[in-house]
Amino acid sequence: MDLTPRLSRFDEFYKNQTPPWVIGEPQRAIVELEQAGRIGGRVLDVGCGTGEHTILLARAGYDVLGIDGAPTAVEQARRNAEAQGVDARFALADALHLGADPVYDTIVDSALFHIFDDADRATYVRSLHAATRPGSVVHLLALSDTGRGFGPEVSDHTIRAAFGTAWEVEALAETSYRGVVTDVHTEALNLPVGTVVDEPAWLARIRRL
Repeated sequence: MDLTPRLSRFDEFYKNQTPPWVIGEPQRAIVELEQAGRIGGRVLDVGCGTGEHTILLARAGYDVLGIDGAPTAVEQARRNAEAQGVDARFALADALHLGADPVYDTIVDSALFHIFDDADRATYVRSLHAATRPGSVVHLLALSDTGRGFGPEVSDHTIRAAFGTAWEVEALAETSYRGVVTDVHTEALNLPVGTVVDEPAWLARIRRL
């Protein structure tokens, strides 16, 4: 995309309405990763939003931290975990500057990568590198450029090119991403507000070398 949206825009979404990516449950692709045993060690849910994936993994016994740059999202995630009786950890943090302490074995990115412009995408990948060790895995779920414009979209080439020689893209498959139509999408998708949609997406497994 041309320009990364400002964090304040995301925070306003959470304050004033339910964002289209908040569906009240984890994305099926992430559930299937956990069921397949693809997640392990110390886990980071980056861009956790209202916490559905962090809660899923914490309930299953993983050592997981959910982070987001929108304060309202983090507050809502903590309330969601408390309401479900799950001891899940959340923190306010900038995905572009994760730092090297602690280091994560698995990073789950559900619909964060695709929001970044070219410059921030490169910064994000460097940030992921700093927060991982050789052998660590990033699972990346991003809207596909074959979609209808439900949100920012990327191509498979964009994903492969972004990670370069310090990483190996072990798998890159077509999948779907579930969202809810808001007034932002009604004209483009010709669907009423509140419609649940399953849009084309990529699911990548990327290992740090």
